[in-house]
Formats: sequence, structure tokens, C-alpha cells
Amino acid sequence: MAKPSTPARAAQGASQGQGHLRIIAGEWRSRRLAVPAGQGLRPTPDRVRETVFNWLAPYIEGAQVLDAFTGSGALVLEALSRGAEDAVALDSNPAAISNLKDNLELLRCPRGQILQTDALRYLDGEAKKQFDVVFLDPPFHQDLLANTCNLLEQHQWLRERAWIYTESEAAPSSLQMPANWRLHREKKTGQVHYALWQRG
Repeated sequence: MAKPSTPARAAQGASQGQGHLRIIAGEWRSRRLAVPAGQGLRPTPDRVRETVFNWLAPYIEGAQVLDAFTGSGALVLEALSRGAEDAVALDSNPAAISNLKDNLELLRCPRGQILQTDALRYLDGEAKKQFDVVFLDPPFHQDLLANTCNLLEQHQWLRERAWIYTESEAAPSSLQMPANWRLHREKKTGQVHYALWQRG
């Protein structure tokens, strides 16, 4: 999760050193994995991840998952640990991508496709597959969330009843989301709003 005043987990120029993330549940429960240390590249906190995956518990197993601004990879790793069938993770930060690839190799997991790319550029094209669950935690204050959601709809990246998780600096009720998305759950931690939407 990103601080509202800084770029999100995919910030460039991370300082040298390492932090850690802990997988909460599933196949790799309690495994601790290294993540590059540096401002803006932080795992979504355990408490938030636990809440989000409690919301998604009936839908993760066997799901096709997209994490469009993956950063540390905490969300996509948690999804794979809990039985997601496959996942695509996108980020423009080479250090984040390299680290996530290393972690998947360490876990001997072949189910993740990790791509160093700009999420908007990737999604602004014909859908290569459709997703059941999507995680969206873009850098704040750059109008990326609404644009990303519109591209998901425009190019048919989502299955009919897909679930979309968002983190934002603004309240979910104020976001310009696609008209066929229904707000299912929402919470606030500090200055960050997180929400779960379902595509209708």
C-alpha cells in the first residue's frame, strides 16, 4: 500500500537494502520473503491483506488474477499461496520485478507471469485473457485508478462477475468507476481507502 503523498509501491529509486513481507495464509503460510527497501515500495500491511483476503476467500481458489501495480508483490503472492490458478503481475520498476521473479523461483511457483511494463500501456490493447480477481493499488494523485478501470472494461479484460480490489486516496463513493461495478465492501486505514467492487 502506498503513502498518499508519495508514489505507490512501484516508486523508482529505492534505496539499497531489503525489507520483508510475510505471507499470511495458504500454501506458503508464514513464509518471510525479501523485498527491496525504499520509500514507496512497501508491502500492503498484514492487517489490510488479511481483511482483503477474508473478503475474497470464496473466490480466490482457482482464480485468474491480475495485479496491475504489483510493487512488492505482496498481494499477488498471497493470492497464489491461497490457491489462485494463475496470476499476471505488472510493474514499471525493474527492481520490483526482479525481486518478485526471485521470490517466485524461491517458492518454486511457475504460476506467475511477471512483466516489467507500464500498466496502462499493457491494458490499452486487446485482452490476452480475462481475469476473475484484479488488484489495483496505483500511485496516488496521478489519476491512474479511473483510467485503469476504464481500460479493463473497454478492452474486456474482466470476466462477467469479476472482483476488483482498489486502494485510493479518495473515498470509494467519490471515485469515477465503471457504471456496472458495484461497491461490495470498503474500509479506511489512516488516509488510505480500500474497497472491493464486483463487476455486474
